[in-house]
Amino acid sequence: MGLRLWSAEFQRQLAAWLRDDAYDVIQVEGLELARYTSPPGPLSSSKMAHSRRGGKPLIVLDDHNAEYLLQKRIAEAEIAARGWNAGAVYSSVQWRKLRNFERRVCRQSDRVVCVSAADADAIQRLDPAVKAHVIPNGVDTDVYQREKVPPFTLPPHTLVFTGTMDFRPNVDAMLWFAQEVLPLLKPHVPAVQVYIVGQRPHARLNALRADPAITITGAVDDTRPYIVAASVYIVPLRMGGGTRLKLLEALSLQAPIVSTTLGAEGFAVTNGKELLLADEAAAFARSIVELIDNRERARLLGNAGRSFAVQHYDWRSIVPRFEQVYQR
Repeated sequence: MGLRLWSAEFQRQLAAWLRDDAYDVIQVEGLELARYTSPPGPLSSSKMAHSRRGGKPLIVLDDHNAEYLLQKRIAEAEIAARGWNAGAVYSSVQWRKLRNFERRVCRQSDRVVCVSAADADAIQRLDPAVKAHVIPNGVDTDVYQREKVPPFTLPPHTLVFTGTMDFRPNVDAMLWFAQEVLPLLKPHVPAVQVYIVGQRPHARLNALRADPAITITGAVDDTRPYIVAASVYIVPLRMGGGTRLKLLEALSLQAPIVSTTLGAEGFAVTNGKELLLADEAAAFARSIVELIDNRERARLLGNAGRSFAVQHYDWRSIVPRFEQVYQR
């Protein structure tokens, strides 16, 4: 993973910036870029300029996921669903390699930021000496405001899922939904439509294109109109880690949401207040039918979700917490 986004050109440019200018804080966004903090990466170079406060700049790793835990969960889910296939073998090897890499990178960083308490616990299991600061994902609730989204029309009884569609947890989510949940929905909502919205649809999703109830859009300029136009926004995730920015976006846009427990992991939501939670296919289908049939219930959930996002996850609440980490 540390080599996936490696670029000699970027390394040279980064080294020049660090040599020629002074920085108090350097924030590394995600484990993919953390290779630049390790020898011989430029963030470990003695040629780096001192900060304006004297000494080396503070290195902050914003660990978007506890990556080793994410791959471990993917391996376990693959084995449980399909046995020891190629994906399960890959993730079983990968999570052990990532565990060692993530431990080393966290030790080399002055501060480590995690998006949830569960991820912070996972990082501290790697090394109890690493102090992980919990700062959740945030959302621009002004941009993700229903009234500011351009009008958009979808067929009645449309379900929407958004995400990068070559990401294995998203692919698994929609395959499970199409194979296990959708057949239970169709007798109750014959006109149901499912929109899978996101770039780079994986070839494994091609089998779903034959179903006239499913539309795979590929990349779109803006996901907000799809979320706002949805009868129900779905988060049928069964594997993964961290927290889901897609859920924050949908909450902020007042979408009625049905999610698995894992899909809402890391957020202090209450089942039946801001959204509905369901982990089994039959329960997931029943929850969707409930929100399609009872639009007042769907509206109240959406309003509560918006209030929850504004109160706890607006960037105006999140940014000051980063500032505190920078000052410690």
